[in-house]
Amino acid sequence: MAISLLRCICGAQHSLSKDRGAPAPSPPLGRRSKYSGQSVRAMPMRLLTVGKKRSRGTQLLVEEYKEKLGYYCDFEDTLIRSNPKLTSDVKVQVEAEDMAMIQQLKSDDFVVVLDENGKDVISEQIADLIGDAGNTGSSRLTFCIGGPYGLGVQGMDYN
Repeated sequence: MAISLLRCICGAQHSLSKDRGAPAPSPPLGRRSKYSGQSVRAMPMRLLTVGKKRSRGTQLLVEEYKEKLGYYCDFEDTLIRSNPKLTSDVKVQVEAEDMAMIQQLKSDDFVVVLDENGKDVISEQIADLIGDAGNTGSSRLTFCIGGPYGLGVQGMDYN
């Protein structure tokens, strides 16, 4: 399953109107998650990314989201070194990165591949995906992001 996160449409926002302090009317809600109001098993999440050392700004963002998600589930961030064979051949590089990523995956992981050519989804669809992952018996939800040349055939077909 290849998913590209390009756009999120969030639910209602509450604000106070200026004249009486009463809540302002909420904007109409989009499609609600099918798991709204239900308890869903908190599933550990993992982010597998292929790349070189992150910039300080990117690392700060990762740490911020790690802290936010920590209230709801265990979250693990794993950075796999880009171009492990130090080759100039792009095909060999992608295959080596794929093998390094696949070695990090367990057979009972629910794997989501994030790819620029994937399907556009909204936040409610991500919520459904996370809920579905919790109901499959998988032990962990793993998001995979390939290196500079994307994922190879093995990484895309892992699911």
